[in-house]
Amino acid sequence: MRVCDFGYNKKGECSKLYIFENKNGMEMQVSDFGATLHALLVPDKNGKKRDVVLGYDDPAGHEGPLGTFFGATVGRHANRIGKGTFTYEGIRYQLDKNNGNNNLHSGLDFWSFRVWNVKETTENSITFSLHSPDGDQGFPGAVDVDVTYTLTDENSIVIDYHATTDADTPINMTNHSYFNLDGHDSGTVRNQVLWIDSDSFTPTDAELIPTGELVPVEGTPMDFRVEKSIGQDLDEAYEPLVIARGYDHNWVLANEGEFKKAAELKSCESGIAMEIFTDLPGIQVYTANYVENDTGKHGVVYQKNQGVTFETQYYPDSVNHENFPSCICKKEDEYRTRTEFKFYICAKK
Repeated sequence: MRVCDFGYNKKGECSKLYIFENKNGMEMQVSDFGATLHALLVPDKNGKKRDVVLGYDDPAGHEGPLGTFFGATVGRHANRIGKGTFTYEGIRYQLDKNNGNNNLHSGLDFWSFRVWNVKETTENSITFSLHSPDGDQGFPGAVDVDVTYTLTDENSIVIDYHATTDADTPINMTNHSYFNLDGHDSGTVRNQVLWIDSDSFTPTDAELIPTGELVPVEGTPMDFRVEKSIGQDLDEAYEPLVIARGYDHNWVLANEGEFKKAAELKSCESGIAMEIFTDLPGIQVYTANYVENDTGKHGVVYQKNQGVTFETQYYPDSVNHENFPSCICKKEDEYRTRTEFKFYICAKK
């Protein structure tokens, strides 16, 4: 492991980058600012390393006006909560309305804008920790969180989440990396091929809040059960796509709570493929629909559809839908979940 300076955030706090490399030459760079996956260098079919995640050169870039959350650890509750409120055991909790009339990624004092503590390091892993006090972002209960990134010699990035709480509270954490298997500086991901192990998705209203329905993907642009390019149906006049300006939806996974392969992305150009594994019930796929003229790492200007996220999660707004899997972590329980991004070469030169 190597450590270097990452720069300062808007509060003047200094952050560090922690750099790991495996025996195959794959490199993972993570920051204590937001427990963020900053860079991921993967050898392509010709052995050339490509950085396959979008990002910024310093913490201040992450705090810019677009709110992209490149590579960030998102919590206490990822994704949207309708009207910024929920009721639990007769008590109504009001959160920030930072996405129109709704709450997005828990509100304005984002975990992804905080400097996390480094709890433990090994030669191939790092654990970041954060204390979230009772009432933080409007949520009940004090929560202690650990996020561990591990780079394996099988070319996987494994992210383990663990949390404890002193009161029942929603916990729904995810990683918000935008992937581009041709490299973060290569342009659109529309030609990259996607497969999702899902028979249905959760449609939304005009404000991207789930209606509570589970709609079959059969016969719709949302069907990725047979792999196809991301761009194949991206511009279809299908209401969920029109509302979101592309894919920004939660797919209902078929894993039934087991740690299984949920999705796969492939690039014929680089030859790099990535499998996504999770034990969570949903995955939000977002095609960077609102990214425009955003200056990222090394001066690269990112545009719409230049990356795609795979946010493993409980369904959006699950705190307001009894028919959705519950994201409430009881005070007597522990929150534990794992996500893995596994890379391999799918096409030789």
